[in-house]
Amino acid sequence: MARFSALPALPQSNITATELAILGALKENVELLIGTRGEPDNASRALIKGQVIVGVAPEQTMTRVSATGSGFTISGTQVAGLEDFSRLISDVQKLANDVAYIRATLNALIQQLKV
Repeated sequence: MARFSALPALPQSNITATELAILGALKENVELLIGTRGEPDNASRALIKGQVIVGVAPEQTMTRVSATGSGFTISGTQVAGLEDFSRLISDVQKLANDVAYIRATLNALIQQLKV
């Protein structure tokens, strides 16, 4: 977790009420973002670079469909051949694997954002 320096107290003299209000709001917002305001569970704390450590999703394995729809006509009905049917099964499995990798990456990112 990143460490931030404490923000000094606001000056109480030689400052207008407007300046005090602006500086007070800025100080409070910064404290909320860095998690030093004392909120339960740092609910408003911002994430900073380096806190999100989810790796990139692996290279997509299915880049195009290899099944072509070629087959045979049996009694007037087009039926895919075994080779083309096998390619389709392989395409669907590659697609399912790609979706699983993306889902795992997204779930890991969501968990890190919830911390």
